[in-house]
Amino acid sequence: MPKDSHLPEIKPPNRGVVMSGALLAMLLAALDSSIVNTALPRMAADLGGLSRLSWVVTAFMLSSTVTSPLYGKLSDSYGRRTMFSVSIVIFLLGSVLCGAARGMDALIGFRALQGLGAGGLLVLAQASIGDVISPRDRPRYQGLFAGTFALASAAGPLLGGIITQALSWRWIFYVNLPLGALAFAMIWLGLQHDAAQREPGRAGRIDYAGTLLLTSATAALLLLLDWGGAQFAWMSLRACALGALTLIALVLFLWRESVAAEPIIRLALFRNKTFARGSAVGGMATFAMFGALVFMPLYFQLVLGMSPAESGFMILPQVSCMVLSSFLGGRIVSRYGRYRPFLLGGMALEAASLATLAGLAFAGASPLVFVIVLALLGLGMGIFMPNLTNAIQNAVPHAQLGAATGAMVFIRSLGGAVGVAASGAIMTARLSHAHLGAGFSAASLHSATALAGLSPAHHAAIAFAYRSALAGSFLLSGIVMSCGFLLVLGLSEVPLRNQVGDKP
Repeated sequence: MPKDSHLPEIKPPNRGVVMSGALLAMLLAALDSSIVNTALPRMAADLGGLSRLSWVVTAFMLSSTVTSPLYGKLSDSYGRRTMFSVSIVIFLLGSVLCGAARGMDALIGFRALQGLGAGGLLVLAQASIGDVISPRDRPRYQGLFAGTFALASAAGPLLGGIITQALSWRWIFYVNLPLGALAFAMIWLGLQHDAAQREPGRAGRIDYAGTLLLTSATAALLLLLDWGGAQFAWMSLRACALGALTLIALVLFLWRESVAAEPIIRLALFRNKTFARGSAVGGMATFAMFGALVFMPLYFQLVLGMSPAESGFMILPQVSCMVLSSFLGGRIVSRYGRYRPFLLGGMALEAASLATLAGLAFAGASPLVFVIVLALLGLGMGIFMPNLTNAIQNAVPHAQLGAATGAMVFIRSLGGAVGVAASGAIMTARLSHAHLGAGFSAASLHSATALAGLSPAHHAAIAFAYRSALAGSFLLSGIVMSCGFLLVLGLSEVPLRNQVGDKP
């Protein structure tokens, strides 16, 4: 197959440097999405503004989600190294300012700035690998990214608690500086050639109107999911207003992208059946994973009586099996060039594991049984997720790699946010119906300290509420994953290309 003549040739010695820098960048972005959770009470005590505390998380999530397709598109126009460097600098600047914040409003604003950089880290870490490794060899490496993201997400709350207790919550942000500087150096040295990847004749303009509409639609949706059922009722006027704003902004965004010369998300990508189905399945998979696992540490602590450290170790078998299966599966896919059987097998194993976990949670099974099934879930995730990313990137021309990766990450981020919101709604509903008696607020029973003050009868009621809520989350995730499996059944397999610049 012919190569795109305008693409730079990357020398093999640079691959290791680029891989290391990209993995480190993804580690930073993934950690900062969860590491602050355990430090939130200390932040509120130091800065005040308890009523606005959730915005410390929401601001980061909003800005990192809405900027992911923009970074992908701009990297196609101005080069991966340039945009990667910009995103790292913004992320580190936001980290410094977050650590030095003297008020809650300032911290929220600086977290939004930090998220502007994190959106680029998540997208460009994956797109950069597409510049230096061919699709045929890429499955060997994609598993490292999936394992890194999973490990960071699981270890984030634990590390946040340790750093906050040993030093200060401010050091949660300061530790990013040396790691970010090292990632910057690796990317700058590894991606020595930074020629633009855009197709000949396409200008590198920014669709500001499309960016504004996408930001508005995403912000309204995420705020609705974050506040619905907590700040206001789902059927309240404010919920309806946010829902209407989401729908109107989305319709206007789709119209804008259909007429814009340089759209943020190229709607033509969705005419590619592999990209369209793969992106939809990716969103459903992150919905299932985040929705099922977000409250798992809480269940281990409040129902099974484990410490935060012990609950963190309960997740390690899942992460370990995910890394192992992605590594071995990647080598097999690279050797034989077929990924569809692995997508189907991984999704089937995930769906079965989630359904089994639903039954185990409701029955209050022992920790050992949970560990075994979580390990099987990790095996399925490791087989499925890296190969899905590779299938999507392999199906589009290299000149559109950044835009395709950005759109894929955006859809996955939305899927994860919706999954967390769905699990939160199930958890809130179950706790609100728990029979606690006078003097107890179900919404406040999210810590071992609060649970320790309950009588045995109240403790049993809360344990049952958490068991049934987690079972509902797992069951919903299993259903969503099964629907994704049906979509993959209709996914045609595009042969993996042997060169970086080959056209699909």
